[in-house]
Amino acid sequence: MAVVPKLTALRQFDTCRLIPSRFADLEDSVLAPLAEGDGELRDLFDLDNATNERLRGEADLLPGIGVDELVFGLPNFRIINAAYTYARPEGSRFNDGARGAWYCAFEAETALAEVGFHKTVEYQEINRFDDSVTYQAMLADFNASFHDIRGIENFVDCLDPQSYIASQTLAAELLEAGSMGVVYPSVRRPEGVNLACFRPALVGNVRKGPAYRLTWAGTPQPRIEII
Repeated sequence: MAVVPKLTALRQFDTCRLIPSRFADLEDSVLAPLAEGDGELRDLFDLDNATNERLRGEADLLPGIGVDELVFGLPNFRIINAAYTYARPEGSRFNDGARGAWYCAFEAETALAEVGFHKTVEYQEINRFDDSVTYQAMLADFNASFHDIRGIENFVDCLDPQSYIASQTLAAELLEAGSMGVVYPSVRRPEGVNLACFRPALVGNVRKGPAYRLTWAGTPQPRIEII
């Protein structure tokens, strides 16, 4: 790694991560309405658990993250673990497909801009802007040192709006070197700041914030409501 980002001692409260509302209460199984009895429900659970990445991670069956890194017994610990065990196959800006990260924004407006952008891209692919999606804000506090690429010309490629190649390469090198994560300017809201936290144990005091509804009604720009 030729150039290493600076380290910033971050003390940031009330960071915002938006997740689809259907995932906000992981204790409530979406399988329950599909079963006609307890026996059938157990069979459905067994089938679901065989491919549930969070449960596989908690059983130390994932190559990208060990059970010793995950957290247990804390409020919303399943939501924390899910962020690391459910990685998109192509990865995201600062993680590959083998291991996720906890992405959050310093402000809710930035988190909304991020999720709004990615959903709009999905609708552009089918050329249809007609949907309504609800998101639950999960707030978290951080008090640790993170690598910080804000304002550093060497890492401008990591903020490419179209490509994650440079940012994933940097993330892999930092993770291997023991990094806690990366603070970076939002690509979708330039005045915003995001954090990609590499370590589940650093995601502190996770709790629910507001819920939001994003509605697309014929145009790429969604209407945003607090619900």
